[in-house]
Amino acid sequence: MRKYLTEFIGTFFLVLTICCSVVGGASVPELAIGSILMVMIFAGGHVSGAHYNPAVTLAVTMRGLCTLTDAIPYVVAQVLGAVLAALIAGFLLPHDKTATMSALDLSKKIPQALIAEMLYTFALAYVVLNVATAKGTANNPFYGLAIGFTVLAGAFAVGSISGGAFNPAVAVGISVMGMTAWSNIWIYLAGDLIGAAGAAIVFKVINPDDK
Repeated sequence: MRKYLTEFIGTFFLVLTICCSVVGGASVPELAIGSILMVMIFAGGHVSGAHYNPAVTLAVTMRGLCTLTDAIPYVVAQVLGAVLAALIAGFLLPHDKTATMSALDLSKKIPQALIAEMLYTFALAYVVLNVATAKGTANNPFYGLAIGFTVLAGAFAVGSISGGAFNPAVAVGISVMGMTAWSNIWIYLAGDLIGAAGAAIVFKVINPDDK
């Protein structure tokens, strides 16, 4: 249970930071998002592995370091944390901010958004597998920083194209918040899960002896 609670807490604060910093009008929300992910990974990595992302859980499961018995509750905890964070963000933020918020419309750039999510979720999962699960980088002190900065870079690079979720739980959270239309959810689910699966496959090809 402590692993699932850790996943819930980490995903909760990730999504809360996304909602409050973006909708609240932070000058550089990407920096806040990358930073909260980094510190939550350092806080929870020793307990649950600090996935905070169903796509990462998929990649780690394909890697062979997470069982389905854990993977399913991980995803449930992540989604519940995201939904609660979105609801609390809606309560915390001023009404004039939430009332005038416009949902991200991806209908005119579906291929671009899908590829953007796929590529940077691949990058995220690839970094996670290499810095947090590989034998060659075992016990390193930088894994949280590397993962947080991957999301930071992705948000800067393609945030204006896809919204920069790279995480199905985040996609659910921002949809609950109204930051993106529910009609976009399949783009995040498909792009993020395909990207993560691809990263797991590539990791195994590059590291055939790292079982």
